[in-house]
Amino acid sequence: MNQKIQKKPLSVYNSLIKSDAAISVLVIILGFLFATILIALVGRNPGGMYKALFQSMTGFNLNNGKWNPRYIGEWLNYSVPFVFCGFAMAFASRVGLFNVGGEGQYIIGMTIAQLGALYFPQVSVLQVALALVLATIGGAIWGGVVGWFKARFEVSEVVSTIMLNYIALYLSRIVTLAIPGSNTFKTPNFPATASLKVVFLSKLFNNSNLNAGIFLCVAGILVYYIIMEKTKAGFAMRSTGFNKDAARAAGIPVVASIVAAMAISGAFAGVGGGVVALGSFRYGRVITGMDNYGFTGMAVALVGNCTAQGTALAGLLFGLLQASQSLMQTNNIPKEITFIIQGLVVVFIALKTGFRLFFAWRAKKAGQKLGGAQ
Repeated sequence: MNQKIQKKPLSVYNSLIKSDAAISVLVIILGFLFATILIALVGRNPGGMYKALFQSMTGFNLNNGKWNPRYIGEWLNYSVPFVFCGFAMAFASRVGLFNVGGEGQYIIGMTIAQLGALYFPQVSVLQVALALVLATIGGAIWGGVVGWFKARFEVSEVVSTIMLNYIALYLSRIVTLAIPGSNTFKTPNFPATASLKVVFLSKLFNNSNLNAGIFLCVAGILVYYIIMEKTKAGFAMRSTGFNKDAARAAGIPVVASIVAAMAISGAFAGVGGGVVALGSFRYGRVITGMDNYGFTGMAVALVGNCTAQGTALAGLLFGLLQASQSLMQTNNIPKEITFIIQGLVVVFIALKTGFRLFFAWRAKKAGQKLGGAQ
């Protein structure tokens, strides 16, 4: 009996060493634990934070017992661009690339979608579909150019994507300000045919901003999984990510894999920008700075271990934190605590190797105790 008790912690340590998902769950718990301690130290009640998170997830207000599904809709709506931009980082990462350009690719997609909403033929479904397709293509081109420079000339994708982020930002401002009727804040309103709003979703979630982008997000999760895990092209990309020289020796077209990976990454961010533009706003925005979905998407991908399902769940987590900000303030919790949680989670994820070494040491120690007992 004693031997079984000793073997149990050993198996737990071994599972923590091998499982990326377990490490991710652990760092999320640690992030919330540290945030809880921080809130208590500044004299606030940590329960307010958890009440706000619970209300966003379920719609139930624990303070008055009322239920409003609008909060659930807002949570899901905030999560959609985080998932798409998370995929922009995750897909490239699986091919051994570090895509810091999700924000620029997102901005290009957003800008193209806004132009489509204002200038494409006002035909229901067709207009919004065409705008999103071109937003996706625009993001793919913005990312694919980086992949081509990387594959052909060994130009650092980190440097080129950072520069392209700012080019996208100022290009978007120039183009949007040139639209007749625009001011320094917004363009003329979009026609109803350019909206992603869906009547039954509005009714179901009490007029929240949740829109058809949620269905595109689900489709994006499936597309990511199928391409990366179930196709020859995905195998070639993953092989390139593991070892370029070995992949090239095996006959895998490394250049094509790198270009395709960055193009697909950009496509995910581009459609994310299009969904935000046509789903959450009734007009085009003249942005003065980054929306930061692309930058936060890097953290989403890291927390989700760059897998389809993991990144999607991480996107829901970050969307939950974003949606809960106003509710936290009503519960006497500073909304900035959500950014602290995000930062802590990313820091702990960066220490993943340290966690593995710690659990390996604990497993070894537990194994020595078990050997001594025998």
